[in-house]
Amino acid sequence: MATFLHRLGRLAFRRRWYAVFLWVAVLAAIGFGAVKAPAAPDDGFSMPGTEAQKAFDLMQQRFPGASADGATARLVFVAPNGQKVTAAENRSAVEKAVREAAGDPQVASAVSPFTAHAVSEDASTAYATVTYKVKSDDLTDAAKTTLKDAAQRARDAGLTVEVGGNVLATRPSAGGAGEVIGVAIAAVVLLVTFGSLTAAGLPLITAIIGVGVGVTSIIALGSTLGLSMTTTTLASMLGLAVGIDYAVFIVSRYREERARGHAPEEAAGLAVGTAGSAVVFAGLTVVIALAGLSLVGVPMLTKMGLAAAGTVVVAVLVALTLVPPLLGFFPRAVLSRAARRRARTGGGDEPNGGTRWARFVLRRPLPVLLLGVIGLGALAVPAAHLNLGMPGDEAKPTSTTERRAYDDLAKGFGAGFNGPLTVVVDARNARDPKAAVRAITRKVGATGGVVSVSPARANAAGDTAVFSAVPATGPSDARTKDLVHAIRAERPALESATGATFEVTGATAVNIDTAQKVQDSLIPYLAVVVGLAFLLLLVVFRSVLVPLKAALGFLLSVLAALGSVVAVFQWGWLDALFGVDQPGPIMSMMPIFMVGIVFGLAMDYEVFLVSRTREAYVHGEEPGQAVVSGFRHSARVVVAAALIMIAVFSGFVTAGESMIKMIGFGLAAAVLLDAFVVRMAIVPAVLALLGERAWWLPRRLQKVLPRVDVEGEALGGRSPAVSAARRTTDRESSRV
Repeated sequence: MATFLHRLGRLAFRRRWYAVFLWVAVLAAIGFGAVKAPAAPDDGFSMPGTEAQKAFDLMQQRFPGASADGATARLVFVAPNGQKVTAAENRSAVEKAVREAAGDPQVASAVSPFTAHAVSEDASTAYATVTYKVKSDDLTDAAKTTLKDAAQRARDAGLTVEVGGNVLATRPSAGGAGEVIGVAIAAVVLLVTFGSLTAAGLPLITAIIGVGVGVTSIIALGSTLGLSMTTTTLASMLGLAVGIDYAVFIVSRYREERARGHAPEEAAGLAVGTAGSAVVFAGLTVVIALAGLSLVGVPMLTKMGLAAAGTVVVAVLVALTLVPPLLGFFPRAVLSRAARRRARTGGGDEPNGGTRWARFVLRRPLPVLLLGVIGLGALAVPAAHLNLGMPGDEAKPTSTTERRAYDDLAKGFGAGFNGPLTVVVDARNARDPKAAVRAITRKVGATGGVVSVSPARANAAGDTAVFSAVPATGPSDARTKDLVHAIRAERPALESATGATFEVTGATAVNIDTAQKVQDSLIPYLAVVVGLAFLLLLVVFRSVLVPLKAALGFLLSVLAALGSVVAVFQWGWLDALFGVDQPGPIMSMMPIFMVGIVFGLAMDYEVFLVSRTREAYVHGEEPGQAVVSGFRHSARVVVAAALIMIAVFSGFVTAGESMIKMIGFGLAAAVLLDAFVVRMAIVPAVLALLGERAWWLPRRLQKVLPRVDVEGEALGGRSPAVSAARRTTDRESSRV
């Protein structure tokens, strides 16, 4: 592989105008296709195989035309202290506001709370549900203004009015000003690392081009493959992250080869042949992690994972074929001033921070290993108490009207009012459908923890009915989860007695089922992804213990990061520091997202650090010195890459949306722990303790495994630093 990539790098460097033109043409063609492509489908969330989804599908089938796809708003009216909404003046203001809200042509219905019996027992609070004919994204500004004006007129009359639902809810930005600051910090880190504006800007440019090609491809194929716009979120984030990383590693290797006295074209070829080989296999580990998301069984997550995997493939191709041409345009400008002065001297192997750190770890590997493992283990303890769910309006800042509407409804009607359960009764096989529905309604209503049930509503055929059950506890309360399980446990007896069956659905039940499905899928997902990556790293490093160490180190870092997320967002530790308004359950998809994304980035750092160590070992250095050499050449760049990712992910913590805060915090914490504790401390400590045993490989595997030459042994004759490579090609085999 190294030989092929070496030739590819030299060819791209030599034919740089053609290579750049080809990428520009590809971007333009795909961009044109994206502009001309039909609109992407609406983002739909489904959870096949769960009871909540089965009940929803049954409702869609038995109640045609009754799909709740339209936007909804809930006007919540609270009377001033000591007054009631039923007082003549307050009642008049409420009814007037409801009539005004119903006047917009996009409104399907708006029912007065006094007609719908939507008044609290103490008459302090009432609500009116406004249903629209179109989805929230299709609402006109005039419709939203009408709703706002209606609420404001009721406020002018002395009432407190808040608006829940999805009509006025705004889509939060990914990170706001913090994200911009994060990108700015990334640029500064690159500048400090390389000491050259050109070298700092080149990875950013190539990463942006790679993300552009990947994202526009998703948009162009959106209608054909059923990819919604939300699919681009993970793709753009991961594409930018790995795109910067891969370009940084190749540019760094190019500068290293130039410092050793190579001409620009040969340096570019060697950079792609060595660092490029590591890029290929690092990219493959990311693709494995992302493609593995399809194992969870969530269609939206599968599409997001595959789209992001495609974007990572583009990032690898850009690093291999676009970075060398750009190096050809700026062969000296990418070098720092000091490097330009040393370019003709063959220097560049002086001790640096990576050298000193590696020697420090080699002197005391066991204490460093124990300290790292114990520290990560302590951080991972809260992960044992992980409570998965889907934070709703209760997790939004109190500055939002949705959160205030949630609080007012909970105060007036009880905590469970914000998360009613929908029970769908299938009486098609019942002996007496009406009697069966009544029996099920009575039984569910008598279940401990149910406050009230609504009258059942039957379909036209009379074989299906729907009613709501209001829990005593809130949607994210563990007792509500127990209640859902208790209601479902009553099904066999009721089905035997009535011949009818039922399913429980609704937003609360969907969240419970989603959390359970993700939790059940996490272990198989980890096993498959880590197992495939282990096999890949086995081929790359030709070692059994190094891939095993990489997998165990990743598990430590991701569990520690999950523990940190639980401590902050579920337990509320340091919540003020991170702007957490209301601690609650951890987003159901969070563990899967963290495992997929962090695994890919962690294996990136593992491949780049350890491949340089193995390269030094294969080329004749003793195990301990090989660790020092590997860190001398790659530690600085890995640290820079990790700092860039931490800065970018930390920008999401400043977002106003709790879920985005959670994702940003979790990813930043995971990269911090994995890069600086696992890869920079535990990895060299383990390698030092293992010595030559780290590169042990059974004889049978030596014969079976293909040689991919990530270390660039075939390029030994071209590099002064590896002139002894041909004499040591089979060194590790002779020591087994």
